[in-house]
Amino acid sequence: MAVLNVTDQTFTAETNNGIVLADFFATWCGPCKMIAPVLEELDQDMGNQVKIVKIDVDQNQETANKFGIMSIPTLLVMKNGKVVNTLVGLRSKEALEEALNKHI
Repeated sequence: MAVLNVTDQTFTAETNNGIVLADFFATWCGPCKMIAPVLEELDQDMGNQVKIVKIDVDQNQETANKFGIMSIPTLLVMKNGKVVNTLVGLRSKEALEEALNKHI
C-alpha cells in the first residue's frame, strides 16, 4: 500500500476501518517534510497492517478543526475511526512503530 493523500471529503471513509496513522501536515512545515520519508519507510514495513494517510491542514481545515489540531506535524493513531493515540511533532520510525504496535 502507499501513503494516501486524503481531504475533508475522504478522511472519514479512509480512516473508519482498521488501524490508520493520519499525518496532519502543511507543505511549508519543515518537520512535516522531514517526517515524510519516515512515513514512506513505515508504509514499506507495516503497510499490510496499517494504512497511512496524509492530510494538508491548509487545504482541509474542517478536519483539522474537528480533531483540534494546533501544531504540525500531528499524527493520530486511529482504530476503526476512533483516535487511540496522538503524537505531536517529529517522531522516529521506531517511536511510530511502537505507537502503532500497541493497537495491532
